[in-house]
Amino acid sequence: MIALCHRSITIRWLITKAERELTFAGYTNYFLWLEQANLAGVLRRKAQGGCRVRFLIGDPDSPVTRAREFEEGVPLTLATRIAVTISELERLRDVSNVEGRFETGHVNLSVFRFDDEMLVTPILARRVGHDSPMFHLRRTQSDGMFDRFADHVEELWSRGRSIWEVAAHGQA
Repeated sequence: MIALCHRSITIRWLITKAERELTFAGYTNYFLWLEQANLAGVLRRKAQGGCRVRFLIGDPDSPVTRAREFEEGVPLTLATRIAVTISELERLRDVSNVEGRFETGHVNLSVFRFDDEMLVTPILARRVGHDSPMFHLRRTQSDGMFDRFADHVEELWSRGRSIWEVAAHGQA
């Protein structure tokens, strides 16, 4: 398990090092905006330099979200944490290479990809993300654990819907 301050430093280092792909497939990704100073500016520069930046987040209005909120039983709801991420992403809406989608199939798993490295957190029952273990994976072979988690995220991404389209239609 990566401790909170170590997690923050590790994530910043991985973001800084990434050149091709940054994918944040966490249900809220809320903590990123709190722990990473000027994250929007960093992501803007990465995207402008050709790095693909993707956020896969939960649908704040879905039954899955409401069920998980009930299970967590904390005052800062998932919908509120998702709203923070949507608000922060809105500042990056005009940047090519920055995308965001809703998909509810990852409520119990977060996968953050930084080129050929990733952080994976299986969310434990009745726990919020920061109370769950985090594993650091590196891609060392084809069809290994790294590729399997990457394929999982790609499947969810393909089923997701753009947060920009939802916002434009007033559904989120």
